[in-house]
Amino acid sequence: MSGTRAFAGTGVEGEAGAPTGPGSVVAALVAGVLGFFVITVDVSGVNVALPAVGRELGGSLAGLQWVADAYTLMFAALMLSAGALSDAVGARRAYGWGLAGFTLASLACGAAPTLGALTAARVVQGSAAAVMVPASLALIRQAFPDAGARARGVALWTLGGAVAIAAGPVLGGLLTTTWTWRAVFALNAPVGVVTWLILLRTAPSPRYRAAFDLPGQAMAVLALAGLTFAVIEGGHRGLTGTVWAAAGVAVVSAAGFVAVEARRRAPMLPLGLFRLRGVAVPVVAGFTTNAAFYGGVFVLSLFFQQQRGQSALSAGLMFVPMAAATALLNYLSPRTVSRFGPRAVIVVGLLIVAMGCGALRTVGVTTPAWAIALVMIPLGAGGALAMPAMTSLLLDSVAAERAGTAAALLNTSRQTGGALSIAVFGALLAGDFATGMRESLLAGAGLLVVMALVAGALLPRR
Repeated sequence: MSGTRAFAGTGVEGEAGAPTGPGSVVAALVAGVLGFFVITVDVSGVNVALPAVGRELGGSLAGLQWVADAYTLMFAALMLSAGALSDAVGARRAYGWGLAGFTLASLACGAAPTLGALTAARVVQGSAAAVMVPASLALIRQAFPDAGARARGVALWTLGGAVAIAAGPVLGGLLTTTWTWRAVFALNAPVGVVTWLILLRTAPSPRYRAAFDLPGQAMAVLALAGLTFAVIEGGHRGLTGTVWAAAGVAVVSAAGFVAVEARRRAPMLPLGLFRLRGVAVPVVAGFTTNAAFYGGVFVLSLFFQQQRGQSALSAGLMFVPMAAATALLNYLSPRTVSRFGPRAVIVVGLLIVAMGCGALRTVGVTTPAWAIALVMIPLGAGGALAMPAMTSLLLDSVAAERAGTAAALLNTSRQTGGALSIAVFGALLAGDFATGMRESLLAGAGLLVVMALVAGALLPRR
């Protein structure tokens, strides 16, 4: 986890009132996977519901982009310091706090009377999700002290997230069509209650002394928020004074973040990590992969409903083949990494996603649905193949005490890529939709090809 660890007091402080034993081990795994599943669904599943949100609550395309990005933005910005919170209060308690906040915010999203209220609730929801992710991994690490068992537990946790990313649009479309878009958020309430009850069966969590980097955290939030605002609003309103001011805030805050992290004794992001190729390459590759995927899902969700006239359910079903391939490739990726090494798997995965973006540039309103569904498969499958390899390479490249920080950095980079791509792709759609769609997919494919060449050049064969 991020922050500096030391045993509190004379030993590890634990929580009281939770059982121990085999049951608590299973409970930790199930609670972690369930929580990670629902917070990941709320990244991708909401995209399919956006047209219905717009029809009921009103608002422009820029407003709908903020509904998607408010969640992802806070998810990314708070991820690094959330690990320190998990250390300080204990993983079980931090996870419980995050779960409670996420569940309540989900109810607020489902009951939102205006687009502004929905966006505000999404900010809270994303903040709570940021707390849950490192705490859920800490729960699994705590439950499985054996390295082999822990690797299998983390693999299941990762698989849950991969399935949620791909299945989110399907679930979002189903709920929106058969009930209402509000059900996409309301579903989190019963899942949250069940997860909370399972969490009570987990073992007590130790607490560690952790250093919180509040100046760095504030700079990170301002930098990401300013940049996202400038891209979204600039794409729709032009380069107004407000847009320039937001861009200035982003630049100054980013520079301030680097300065703060370079001088702090216990920074939330040690800048020296970027000197390691095994860290820098996965972090940038993760950013690029998620940018292409989340941006692509956002564009396609609007394309199916606003350009082709499909229902939310029909649009969601278009993602089924991609969801199945994503789950399969995520499961097979560790074996592929063991055989060929992470470099080859990362490069091939990036090129597969690029191929998907390139193929999707050829589709139009008259293209058969089955053909579009097939060419969508590489968009998710390539990332599912590459992401476990990126994670494995990153964790193998750092010392054990830096593993949590490095993992948080990778997740932050991925979520930032998703947030910025929705902002950029949405801005490109502001003019002619078909042209904007082709330009956004071309940009994604180009970045992926460049990243594949960089990964191939910088990473060792084994």
